[in-house]
Amino acid sequence: MGLFDFLEERLEEFLKENPHLELLALEEQIIEQKQDTIKLISQLELTEKRLQDEILAVATEIQSWHTRISKAKAAGRLDLAQAAQEREAALLRQGNQLWGQMEASKQQIIQAKELLVKIEKRQKEIKVKKQEFQASQKQSNPQSSWDTTGWNQGYNYQQSSSGYDDLDAKFQEWELNEEIEKIKRKLGK
Repeated sequence: MGLFDFLEERLEEFLKENPHLELLALEEQIIEQKQDTIKLISQLELTEKRLQDEILAVATEIQSWHTRISKAKAAGRLDLAQAAQEREAALLRQGNQLWGQMEASKQQIIQAKELLVKIEKRQKEIKVKKQEFQASQKQSNPQSSWDTTGWNQGYNYQQSSSGYDDLDAKFQEWELNEEIEKIKRKLGK
């Protein structure tokens, strides 16, 4: 079992023992998903706008080449007219490709917005479950705290000048005392 598996297993056990924390974890996860989806929608809308601008630029170019084709034919320059028609056809293909990309982008925006609605619905469900759990906890144990110490607080690792934090120092002292006791027992035998 790797360290990651071990930590994941401990986290799962901890969340099973503290169902309110599981709700908090779900709430945090859904908030992150909502932010990611909003960001995705924004990116897709920018992509759609960029594609629209490119389509307009290609359409303007097509108009220009169409005018050149007419001028070349009127002047009897069929060689230039033929080359201009090829350029116009290439621009039409490019415009069609851009149009297809824009339509795909529009569909992705629709799907992302539908996902956002589902996420917001799930967020409301979790909020209701959280409130129900809080109410049931207050009824069963009025003095219990919904917030578990440490979960809602950021981890602030403060090192002292010696390089260890207070908790680490306490554990080292305790572990050292345990080792001393083991050695005393061995020597006493």
